Amino acid sequence: MAKAKPKRKPVKKKGNVSWKLALTGFLLIILSPFYYGYVLKIFSATWQWVADIGESPNYRTYHSFGIKIPVKYKLHGIDVSYAQGKIDWPRVRAMQEDSVRIRFAFIKATEGLLTVDPYFKRNWREGAKSGIVCGAYHFFRPKKDGLWQARFFLQNVKLETGDLPAVVDIEVLDGVSPDKMRSALRAFINKVEKSTGNKPIIYTGISFYKDYLAGHFDGYPLWIAHYYQEELKLTKGTNWWFWQHSDIARVNGINHVVDFNAFKGDSLDFQRLLVR
Repeated sequence: MAKAKPKRKPVKKKGNVSWKLALTGFLLIILSPFYYGYVLKIFSATWQWVADIGESPNYRTYHSFGIKIPVKYKLHGIDVSYAQGKIDWPRVRAMQEDSVRIRFAFIKATEGLLTVDPYFKRNWREGAKSGIVCGAYHFFRPKKDGLWQARFFLQNVKLETGDLPAVVDIEVLDGVSPDKMRSALRAFINKVEKSTGNKPIIYTGISFYKDYLAGHFDGYPLWIAHYYQEELKLTKGTNWWFWQHSDIARVNGINHVVDFNAFKGDSLDFQRLLVR
């Protein structure tokens, strides 16, 4: 009687092995957090491209700051007061989208003859410590004596080499005539310039400048507020250097909206403007 042949073990098909390996690799990829990060990055970039359709290439939205920013300016900054509360300056300094980051900050110091901003000393110390170039400003009251306002400001602010020049913020008439306002403002400016050795910067709104200041203080650098525009609409010869183009920016480290500014010149122009 013939012996029965032993049964052969089934031979594994190479195709099955390859298919399983491919499936395993595919699952590892799609379940990987790196994969989802890559997908989200592509989706985000695509969504940004779609959202920017129709926007001016010179005035695009920077979503991390929550505002449109004119792109031809390279140096950007903020201005702050007690209204922004306690600020985390290192977070402000670290924030960046593309090439936009905070390089300078104007900080409210005083107002009138008696008011010192409650956050000034902290902001003045911590802002500079974070590596941001800082400047101090005085909110001018035309009803008050200009010389004494200057003395009050200088009593509370000690400018040092590398700081921005002093700023006088003039936005209101406070019920006085334009001539009286300009006379008091000139007294303030002359005292500050003589004491610091630097021409102070004049801050004002575009309408106030055109109505009351144009042609009277042309030798002084200007900082002009003009919001939500692609360009600052002033004549070519106007001596402006800073443009406050938004008052609703969101900046890391600040829990309230904040004004956003651009500097007109390049880094060399900026350095030449600083206190020496």
